[in-house]
Amino acid sequence: MAKIDMGRSRFKIQRRLGVELPGLGKAGALERKPYGPGQHGMARKKMSDFTIRLVEKQKVMFNYGLREAQMRNYVKKSKKIKTMSWVDAMIITLESRLDNVVFRLNWAPSTPGARQLVSHKHIKVNGKTVNVPGFMVKPNDVIEISDKGAKTASYLQAKVRPRISSIPAFLTKEASGEKEKAKMVAKPLAEDIPFAFEKRLVIEYYWKVK
Repeated sequence: MAKIDMGRSRFKIQRRLGVELPGLGKAGALERKPYGPGQHGMARKKMSDFTIRLVEKQKVMFNYGLREAQMRNYVKKSKKIKTMSWVDAMIITLESRLDNVVFRLNWAPSTPGARQLVSHKHIKVNGKTVNVPGFMVKPNDVIEISDKGAKTASYLQAKVRPRISSIPAFLTKEASGEKEKAKMVAKPLAEDIPFAFEKRLVIEYYWKVK
């Protein structure tokens, strides 16, 4: 699986987009420097309509660690759902990804960290090891971390310094010895997205995608 390009500082990404993205795992990006990176970061820039829409969809891409091709696939699948706004359907799907669920449980300090736990076979769903980060977790599914996974630096770091202080309402967790297990008790809501963004702008950016 191709890796997301994180060559740029995660602080700089968040400063450029003007929002803190929990999935990147770096808190405080806008506290000391609430403006864009670079020597002209404090200068006011007039953005085109296209750039404004681009920034909004990049917030979603970076927080969930997606490539553009993956994002478009989610858009296409979500547009086939007629019971709600497609962008709401997409956010619900992204929140249901196993790597995101592991992150939202505070078992990893970032989405990439959660993806690594999954890929290295440290996560079980309903008693079976799942190593696919994009696996869709469903209501009543039980998620567990392996004994080995509970000893990883990523897990231990997240326990000491959780990126988000509380877990969302669609998840519950309980201690199981020295580690934890959790359950998805309901489908996520579109409102569970952990950062502010304008749905309308994402809809406008992908209006041509069928």
